[in-house]
Amino acid sequence: MSAVRARVPGGERGRRHPRLLDDDRGSTMPLILGYLVLAIAVIYVCVCATDLYVAQKRLDSVADAAALAGADGFRLQVEGEAIRAELDDGEIADQANAVIGIVGDGAELVSAGSPDGRSARVTVRAAWSPPLLSELVPSMVMIQSTGTSRTALE
Repeated sequence: MSAVRARVPGGERGRRHPRLLDDDRGSTMPLILGYLVLAIAVIYVCVCATDLYVAQKRLDSVADAAALAGADGFRLQVEGEAIRAELDDGEIADQANAVIGIVGDGAELVSAGSPDGRSARVTVRAAWSPPLLSELVPSMVMIQSTGTSRTALE
């Protein structure tokens, strides 16, 4: 008669070192710490991206306000029976500088002018830095925004 052996899960290894297979203390702690560090890094990058987005929207508002003020610096031109508003680059720059000086927010005027004599185009820029210094995001980024406003007489 032949003896039939039952297969035990783990085979020979299971019988040799039963203490090593049963001892899994401490194996989850490095995983938890690794995932915790990864989660903190992702949260930090998301906070920085949100702060950059809000700073860009603020700068967009400053550029729009400066362009709107620049469009108010027009002169009326009368040609026969037609009256039209004409913008001057110097007046646009003066009006835009006045608005940027009041609003501030660290914005500086890059350019102000009128491409067609009826629209005021103002470009402003500002430096953005992350809320907390880190190696994960750049330390200083220049952001720029352009606003356009049109003058029309009806």
